[in-house]
Amino acid sequence: MRIAIISDTHDHILNLRGAVKYCNAFSVSMIIHCGDLISPFMLDELARFSGAVHLIYGNNVGDQHVISQSCGLRFPTISHHGILGAVEAGGLKIAFTHYPQMARGIACQGMFDVVCCGHNHRYLVEKVGDSLLINPGELLGKDGQPGFCILQCETKEVERVEIGSAIGDD
Repeated sequence: MRIAIISDTHDHILNLRGAVKYCNAFSVSMIIHCGDLISPFMLDELARFSGAVHLIYGNNVGDQHVISQSCGLRFPTISHHGILGAVEAGGLKIAFTHYPQMARGIACQGMFDVVCCGHNHRYLVEKVGDSLLINPGELLGKDGQPGFCILQCETKEVERVEIGSAIGDD
């Protein structure tokens, strides 16, 4: 199973659209969004994904009411988890939060195989105890090349996909 890990889209429609297009084309089964989606209109873009989407808030929460109310109802494939999410997928227990320090603390507890975060816009893949800590970097493209990660569940290998160079600008 392949899972996309995305964070910090900050209303950049074209980059999120490119990531979703990539995920649909390359057999990704699930998207985990680690926060800072911002506006409810971004849910329309996530809903174009052919699989399940799991989403949490970041520090730039946007319209919390509309986002949380739309997930599951208007967008049945998108699950909203508040500020901390956890799923089991591909034989792995996966937790996700927006903040790197919180993610590191969760990883240190050893209760999850994979812990994902965002917030600082910096790509990182690191082994913390028995957990794999993943920060996909930013999809926005403000501080660096926009991109996201693909986690191969069977091997726990992580691939970084950069928007623009791998996907092309549409």
